[in-house]
Amino acid sequence: MNPFDLKQLGIDIEYPYRKQYENYIGGKWVAPLDGDYFENLSPINGQPFCSVPRSRGADIDLAIDAAHAARRKWGKTSVTERANLLLAAADRMEKNLKLLAVAETIDNGKPLRETMAADLPLAVDHFRYFAGCIRAQEGGISEIDDNTVAYHF
Repeated sequence: MNPFDLKQLGIDIEYPYRKQYENYIGGKWVAPLDGDYFENLSPINGQPFCSVPRSRGADIDLAIDAAHAARRKWGKTSVTERANLLLAAADRMEKNLKLLAVAETIDNGKPLRETMAADLPLAVDHFRYFAGCIRAQEGGISEIDDNTVAYHF
């Protein structure tokens, strides 16, 4: 499934996208439990871009269980490590900016100039912004009396 000659569109990369994607649950690519997929059509030409899982309740339950399990570990992750993970995600997105922008354009039909100059750079910036927010813990301390201090956030 390669409905796009990217070079003909002025994009100097080989078509790198998979024909089929799976659900990403618990750090692994997982096929939908009932094996059902649907074609993701590009609004650019109405052709299939890829196949994606037609996930249902049981798949959602697996994802929710994985999210709850990850939440416990994430809650114990230091502020520094959380910020560094967000910065690493931003760096990786920036390194693959064209690849991600082309996928976004094919998927939603938006002009490549917008995904390259606005959507993806802003997404990268948001990851960096929130990495900074994590480290800049905001709030204030008020002394209520000689024995009581209140932290406000």
